[in-house]
Amino acid sequence: MLQNPPERLRSVVDRVDGTRLGLGGLFDNWGDEPDTGCTCRTAVDAETLRIDASDCDGCLESSVPCRRTAIEALADREANAIVVRSNGLERRYADRGVALLGSAGRFVALLGHRDDRLASAAARDPLAVGEELRTRVGPVADIGVESGLVAAAERAEGYESALTATVGLTIGHYFVDRSIADGARLVDARSLSTGSEARIYDRPDETPQYALEIVDTTLSESDRRLLLEGYEAIAEGVVEGDRAGPRAIERASGEPATPQLAGVLTKHTAGYGVLEDLFADPRVTDVFVTSPVSANPIRVVVDGESMPTNVSLTRAGAQALASRVRRTSGRAFSRASPTVDATAALENGTGIRVAGVTEPVADGIAFAFRERPDERFTLPALVANGTVSAAAAALLSVAVERNAAALIAGTRGAGKTTLLGTLLYELPPATRTVLIEDTPELPVDTLQSVGRDVQALRTGTGDGPEIAPDEALRTALRLGDGALVVGEIRGEEAGVLYEAMRVGANANAVLGTIHGDGADDVAERVVTDLGVEPSSFAATDLIVTVQTHRTPDGRTRRLAAIEEVIDDGDTHRFEPLYELEGEDAVATGRIDRGESRLVDRLAGPTESYADVRRAIAARTDLLSRLAGEGRTSPDAVTRAYADRTDE
Repeated sequence: MLQNPPERLRSVVDRVDGTRLGLGGLFDNWGDEPDTGCTCRTAVDAETLRIDASDCDGCLESSVPCRRTAIEALADREANAIVVRSNGLERRYADRGVALLGSAGRFVALLGHRDDRLASAAARDPLAVGEELRTRVGPVADIGVESGLVAAAERAEGYESALTATVGLTIGHYFVDRSIADGARLVDARSLSTGSEARIYDRPDETPQYALEIVDTTLSESDRRLLLEGYEAIAEGVVEGDRAGPRAIERASGEPATPQLAGVLTKHTAGYGVLEDLFADPRVTDVFVTSPVSANPIRVVVDGESMPTNVSLTRAGAQALASRVRRTSGRAFSRASPTVDATAALENGTGIRVAGVTEPVADGIAFAFRERPDERFTLPALVANGTVSAAAAALLSVAVERNAAALIAGTRGAGKTTLLGTLLYELPPATRTVLIEDTPELPVDTLQSVGRDVQALRTGTGDGPEIAPDEALRTALRLGDGALVVGEIRGEEAGVLYEAMRVGANANAVLGTIHGDGADDVAERVVTDLGVEPSSFAATDLIVTVQTHRTPDGRTRRLAAIEEVIDDGDTHRFEPLYELEGEDAVATGRIDRGESRLVDRLAGPTESYADVRRAIAARTDLLSRLAGEGRTSPDAVTRAYADRTDE
């Protein structure tokens, strides 16, 4: 569709050579958009036309002078992308937009000086010229076809659609695609604490899309100028220390900084940039940055469902993330050390786990960010939110308290570490706990803050001060008699752990997480993949499986099964104590029928099977009461457990 009224159009082409060529009166009297006034500066770099519109509009879809500058630049040089920087914003044009303006540039170049008026018209309104040429024949029409202008104009419905740009804040190193796919349907929208907006669109024959309207791009031109001045002040070290963001804005404006502007600047200087917006949505648990970053949009996991976003990082953005990871984790991340596994904290206090790769093992920098488990979770809290029933939680509580060896199994994101962290509060308060992790995720600080004796050991690959997992385990066994916790069992440490359990080197509780879906899957992984002898594996008392599942309100986590390990001499088998029935894990009746070997083993020297059952019943009542009364914080649970009895 043409942007100009049809009645203003006359013949674009009259004759070629020797006769006046022109657009009739169309451009003779066109005074709405004068050619003068564009101050854009252009340069072509690596097949990208870069336009500096610092003192100009820079919006190619609406500003005729700026569009003409771009087309004239493309008459001299081909490009496959156009980037315009204007007052703190960066617009990126690709595909249809570059095809239209590039074909107009080729048309102008091929036309040469045979008709300056027609060349000028094509630079100002290529859609009108291309549409008119489509109905003509002759040399000029042939140039229109050869240059691609006729085809580009035919595909375009107008400048707004043909020149749709992805937009980003220049200091943010990202760009946002604001276009909406044909047939897309808005299914959810919410405001985020950062001031940005998040929307989810269902799309025909595609996965849903998570679309961000980032607050950065809604700022006024004057606010963007203040933002750039503040950014430079921090980058040059003029403003440092606490509250650098607000103080830098105040320095630039001479007035108190607005919370919104200070928040945007802090996000891009002290924080993790656009990740701060994504993780501000409580439904988002994972963020993936795939290399090469400029060709792949950021992906997120929302309520357990993976979907692409409308946000992509620039190469500089990926490098900025890598620098932040190095700075906050203290770990190397470069070609010499091309992988990193670390933790970090966002500006809002949210903890995230970071896994990254770079060249030469990947085509550039890539990351996986995952929200760390909430350290405030306790077992009563999981009962309160419906993750586990009070009766099943009571069985786990009593088993851990009485020194069971248990593995928490599940797939990625199922909540293994969260459940393991809550079980650490179920250990007797006087129990010394030695905890082994490669990346800190368990609530060590919180446990210590409520008086628990917890010693953490950090493992690694041998780079830097860390020790290997199997050596850490041997060290842990020498650090005092007590509970042993392995953050994730996945390598050589498995053999050491199970050998210690088999010979009784550790008489207290042994807990850990492992990737797997159910006891059979876990046994296959431990025995076959990790090389643990079946007789050693039989030292495991319990395998607890957690999983995510979809509900009408979105994805959530739940206990799926509790299975006891039955040692039959040379073999072992599994018997379910709790298993899924409908949406929830329910008791199988094995405990009530007196058939559970686990319950029998949990009995003390002067206790019977019935005594353990009564202890589990009493614990069920206690957990139900704490959950119902909202006493689920670590402090509240610790106080309640101080007087805990099984009577």
